[in-house]
Amino acid sequence: MTDHPSLQPYVDAWTESIEAISELVRPLAEGEWNRRTACPGWSVRDVVSHIIGMECELLGDPRPIHTLPRDLRHVVDEPSRHMEIQVDVRRHHTGPEMTSELEYTIIRRSRQLRNEKREPDAEVRDIMPGGSKISLEQQLRMRAFDVWVHEQDLRRALGKPGNLDSQGAAVARDLMVLGLPKAVAKKAGAPPNTAVVFDVSGPVEFMRTVRVGADGRGTVDGSPSLGPAATLSLDWETYVRLAAGRVRADAVADQVKVEGDAKLAKAILENFSVTP
Repeated sequence: MTDHPSLQPYVDAWTESIEAISELVRPLAEGEWNRRTACPGWSVRDVVSHIIGMECELLGDPRPIHTLPRDLRHVVDEPSRHMEIQVDVRRHHTGPEMTSELEYTIIRRSRQLRNEKREPDAEVRDIMPGGSKISLEQQLRMRAFDVWVHEQDLRRALGKPGNLDSQGAAVARDLMVLGLPKAVAKKAGAPPNTAVVFDVSGPVEFMRTVRVGADGRGTVDGSPSLGPAATLSLDWETYVRLAAGRVRADAVADQVKVEGDAKLAKAILENFSVTP
């Protein structure tokens, strides 16, 4: 247990997801590590490498000194280049090498989290390029979110669904909902004084309304709206895939029911991703 109860839900969610990943990949045959995932340019091995690398950086391990190949088309900017170092350096590791490093990293990181004494609002360095300061609580929430989303990437690639209603799923829901006002008001350009309803069904079920004020800014709440401009009804897994940028809107159009302004709904779905 950490010293602060407000941090424990994120630690628990992270633990559940990363241990599930370890169980998923432990029995894989060598060829299965090369299966493609929905993350551009990344295989199962690459996703696990990314997870290991991020946790190692939080442990304070030095970043690998490594030169990336020039032909990685999915590496398009400094953040993707930064993340790719930890991935590419492990591209020739065998399955047993990957599982051993993952298991050892989980042991080390779990010990670090159990011994965490800092306050939730303590400033820590973001491990992404730029090194901006964020709170410890933000960092742990983002790690729980990232690991759960990648657990789902691996499950889809390996054909082993599960944990869509886990503790990590609840963290993901809350974070993804926070991105709705920007998607609706700013990216999709919903008119002022309108409302858009999202009705999500499945293992994680919720309804949220984004309201665009007279100033064009969006807010989100759980209250129903009378006469919304559009209502989008979809299942939880489709919501996750769209919000995490894992699938294009036109590829899942038959899984989203739209009522009201179809043009606005299309613009929202095309700008739905809340992850980099």
